[in-house]
Amino acid sequence: MTAEPTSLEAYLDAHRERRIAAYLDFLRVPSISGTPEHAADCRRAAEMLAAELRAAGAEHVEICETGGHPVVYADHLHAADAPTVLVYGHYDVQPVDPLDLWLTAPFEPFVADGRVVGRGAADDKGQVQMHVRALEAMLATRGDLPVNVKYVFEGEEESSSAHLDAWLEGDRDRLTADLALISDTGFFVGNLPAITVGLRGIMAAEIDVTGAPLDLHSGSYGGAVHNPVNALCGIVAALKGPDGRILVPGFYGDVVPLTDADRAAYAALPFDEEAFRAQVGVPALVGEVGYSTLERASARPTLDVNGMWGGFQGEGSKTIIPAHAHAKITCRLVADQDPDRIFELFRDYVLRIAPPGVTVEVRGLGGGRPSLTPIDHPAAQAAARAIEATFGVAPLYMREGGSIPVAASFETIVGLPVVLLGFANDDCQAHAPNESMVLANFETGIRTIAACFDELAMADLGAASGRGDG
Repeated sequence: MTAEPTSLEAYLDAHRERRIAAYLDFLRVPSISGTPEHAADCRRAAEMLAAELRAAGAEHVEICETGGHPVVYADHLHAADAPTVLVYGHYDVQPVDPLDLWLTAPFEPFVADGRVVGRGAADDKGQVQMHVRALEAMLATRGDLPVNVKYVFEGEEESSSAHLDAWLEGDRDRLTADLALISDTGFFVGNLPAITVGLRGIMAAEIDVTGAPLDLHSGSYGGAVHNPVNALCGIVAALKGPDGRILVPGFYGDVVPLTDADRAAYAALPFDEEAFRAQVGVPALVGEVGYSTLERASARPTLDVNGMWGGFQGEGSKTIIPAHAHAKITCRLVADQDPDRIFELFRDYVLRIAPPGVTVEVRGLGGGRPSLTPIDHPAAQAAARAIEATFGVAPLYMREGGSIPVAASFETIVGLPVVLLGFANDDCQAHAPNESMVLANFETGIRTIAACFDELAMADLGAASGRGDG
């Protein structure tokens, strides 16, 4: 790509409208990875992203087959004696239900009040777009990058990255780098710039309860057979105690406890519990006793019912005993919990407490490991300097309640330290209706990525330390 005789800032200013238009086009593709009917849309999003990377100046662009939705790989490796950065993001998105709460159709994005609104605006298509535009702008204005960069954009992050670990294993030699830079996180409450140093893992499961082969007349059979919906409610009620503690035996066995330093760091964060409660729109904040709201929401494990169904749900009454009932459950995990081990403990406990008269099956739906990142790693400090240079304030360090399974995968499979450089506003409503990205975060984030590459080029990445205390 031939460099234009202009500064990075001037280039970004001149191409802003085209950049926003491309962002909106990317959001229009309904790349929901968890539902088979959107497989073609995921493929289309991957092809669109690959084309944008080529146009931006990336090399060796490839749509890599995984057995599921493809990984988009690209690189630019011309910075002699400079570090190599592996950049990660994902182009798939969450389902959009409930539709009636969206201001417009989820895949008809729009710009209003300084935000881009639409599914994937923040998680994670907007942040993937930032990296593409930073690459484009740096090559257009400088002709090269200050570091070597390898891009890995996957299409199954929102469905447990089911095929990614195998792909990482198979392509480990190609993925050699000095660090992994993940942009799939966000800022602290109040949209304060932050670097995430901890991520929770996840275990997902489904409980299926079956009674008779068909629905039964509740007048003829009520009192003689067990109702699967009632049975399921009893099972779910037995999963947590009134103090918020999870009752699965052994569940907390591998949890790394918060240190006094960890808890002091949490207490020092500028967090307004009442404002948080009001923003969420609930009458009270509840959770595991003995921990603050922030600690419960990001540094302690959880168990939540994500959905339950069974029986008649139409208008009016239908006097039946349903044939079956179902629940989807996820547990957010913290260091050093293993999702496979947690599933085994969960499954065994559910089967043990299942009442007679019904058949219960517990199926695993995937999982991902938690991650803790050293805050004193030279790469993390380089990212912090870049944020301060572009956003004008030093970043906070925080843990995030969500899960990015690939963070642990980069650490354990590829052997890379991970820096979590994300830009989503804290009220982005990821996974919910009217997901949004503050445009100032998007635009400044592009500049931060460029500044981070400059800082990394000068960093002594050989001076890395071990795990930080977060």
